Amino acid sequence: MASDLDTVRVLRALFNDIPRAPQGLSHEATMEWIQRSMTDFPGGEVAYMIEHVTRNSMVDIVLRLREDGYLKDDQQFDATLQQIATPEGRQTFRDWCINAQKSVDATARLLNRAKRAWSEPEPLYVADPLAVQRFIDGQPTGAGVLFAEFAMRSDVSEIGLFESEPGAIYEFDWGFITEDPGEWNVYVTEVWRRGTVGHFDRMLGAWRLETTHALPEGQLRAPHVPAGLAEEVGIARFSALTLLAGDDPAVRRWIGEVFITHMLPVMAARALDENYDFPAKVMELN
Repeated sequence: MASDLDTVRVLRALFNDIPRAPQGLSHEATMEWIQRSMTDFPGGEVAYMIEHVTRNSMVDIVLRLREDGYLKDDQQFDATLQQIATPEGRQTFRDWCINAQKSVDATARLLNRAKRAWSEPEPLYVADPLAVQRFIDGQPTGAGVLFAEFAMRSDVSEIGLFESEPGAIYEFDWGFITEDPGEWNVYVTEVWRRGTVGHFDRMLGAWRLETTHALPEGQLRAPHVPAGLAEEVGIARFSALTLLAGDDPAVRRWIGEVFITHMLPVMAARALDENYDFPAKVMELN
C-alpha cells in the first residue's frame, strides 16, 4: 500500500514547476490568481486543464505501480520521482505508459480472437426521426435531464467545462450534442457513464473504421463524408467525439441524416463492446 509520504513525494515531483498561489490571499484574490495562471499558461486555459488532468492521471499510475508493480523497489521509486520531476522525464514516462498500454491492447485483441468468433454488436439505439429533424432544422431542445446529469459530474465541474453554456444543446434519447460556432460535440450517455477517458481512442477508431478503412491508397476521405467536415478526439470537451465544419446546411443535414441516424449507433456499440476488436491499422491512425 502506498503511504501518505509516498503520495506527497509523487505530488511534489509532478507539480514542482506549477506555481502555487501566495499564502495569505483572500478567497477572491486566490481565485483571481488561479484564473490568471490559467490564462497565462502556454496554450491557454484548455492546455492548462489538460496538463493538470494528465499529471493527476500520472499520480494514480505511479502510486498504483508503487503498490503493485516494479516501484515497490525503493531505488526504482526514487529514480522515477527524479524522472517525472522534469518535462523531458514526464514525456519519457508517458511514452512508456502508452507503449505498455499498446502491448496490453494487442494481447487483449489476441485473447478476444481466441475467445470467440467475431461478431457485430447490435446498434446502440434507433434514431428518433423527429429529434433528428429538429437538429437539422436548428431547433435546440435546451438542457435536459441527460445534460444535467453529465454537467453535475465532479470531473466536469472541476474543470469548468460548462461555466459558459454552449451555444445550443440538442438532447436525444441516447445523449446530447452541444453546438458552438464551427463545431458539434457528441456526448453518448452510455460512453460517459462508463468513463469517457477510456473510450476516446475507441470512438475515434469507430469513426475511422466507418470512414477510412476501405479507402484506396492515397485517398484521405470516404466519398460519403462531406468535404470540409473534420473529426477530432473529444478529450478537450470531455465528449465522445467532436465534428468540425463551417456553417453549411448540407453538412448539417448529413450529420443528422447519416451520422446521427446510421453511423453513430454502430460506432457507439462497437466502442462500448469490450470484445469488439478494431483492426490494428485503424487504431494506428488514431
